[in-house]
Amino acid sequence: MKFLPLLIANLFRKKLRTSLTIGSFAVALFLFGLLVIVRGAFSQGEEIAGADRLVVINKTSMIQPLPISYRDRLLRMDGIKQVTYQNWFGGVYQDPKNFFPQFAIDVADQRAMYPEFNISEDQWKAFVEDREGAIAGKSTAEKYGWKVGDRIPIKGTIYTGAWEFNLRGIYDGTRPADDTTQFWFHYDYLDERRTFGKGDVGWYVLRVTNPDLSVRVAKTIDSEFANSPFETKTDTEKEFAASFVKQMGNIEFLILTVGGVVFFTLLLVTGNTMAIAVRERIGELAVLKALGFSNRFVLILVMVESLIVAFAGGGLGLLLAKLFSLRGDPTGGILPYFYLPPIWIVAGIGTALLVGTAGGILPAISAMRLRVVDAIRRV
Repeated sequence: MKFLPLLIANLFRKKLRTSLTIGSFAVALFLFGLLVIVRGAFSQGEEIAGADRLVVINKTSMIQPLPISYRDRLLRMDGIKQVTYQNWFGGVYQDPKNFFPQFAIDVADQRAMYPEFNISEDQWKAFVEDREGAIAGKSTAEKYGWKVGDRIPIKGTIYTGAWEFNLRGIYDGTRPADDTTQFWFHYDYLDERRTFGKGDVGWYVLRVTNPDLSVRVAKTIDSEFANSPFETKTDTEKEFAASFVKQMGNIEFLILTVGGVVFFTLLLVTGNTMAIAVRERIGELAVLKALGFSNRFVLILVMVESLIVAFAGGGLGLLLAKLFSLRGDPTGGILPYFYLPPIWIVAGIGTALLVGTAGGILPAISAMRLRVVDAIRRV
């Protein structure tokens, strides 16, 4: 600690350059944080998918329905212990920009199928007993200022008309990556009011008795409904989520490629700036050596200065990225999972320190090896 004043004096020797260098690190690591968030958003469903859950959709397309009568046939198959179903609603709240996923659900089995979603017993009971009841995810409820008991108007876009729901509960996830943007309501309420598609569901979700049986059960399901008017395509939940990632792969690749190039360019520029700043002080470092400070001390001094700048800038950038993520999804539902995991914060700090080390090591070694006479001669 006795050399702290010396470190501070050296760092603020040229305040503008130090500030710009720290700022460059901050920008680079802020971008790093955003890239991690976007990457996690695209792969979120795949990473948290249930190992024992399968998703059954229409073989032609997910937007094509399946008969609700398939439920009983699925339950009779070996290896399947639980079945539920959902249907996409596709409405908007107050303004077309207010998008969030809305599902008509099988109330009887939804909660058991997704134990990762937390909701109180009282709220769930009130939802079950209310035909027009609904449950919203915590993120969506906070975004629109909803509270339990509110009357929520939704304008249908697929199932046209005005739909109103009583908010009976708000669910939360047990993991940071859990999607808390969804809006659930009774499938029976949808089926009795819609003018087309009665008796159809969007897709089935089922739980197998053993995850090791998933592939065999999926093949059995598709074979059972082959050559029928509603053929099926069955995947594990992880494969189903991965298919969405592949559909958006070009967008993800573009974001990550452009962002990655900018990020590493900033880091290279930052490292070069730090190296120049150290080289300009060769004469001062030589004076320290002339006063009796060892070569090792000079090496450590230069490296510590470089690492302080890297840590300060990197920490600032990651802090800003974390604060930005706390505001929730800024895309209006496109990226419902908007979270910067702690492990990536640590990785970002490590990356910043690595660049700080790379930027300072060569000048530090040069300063350590430099003879006092030669260094003073340069001044």
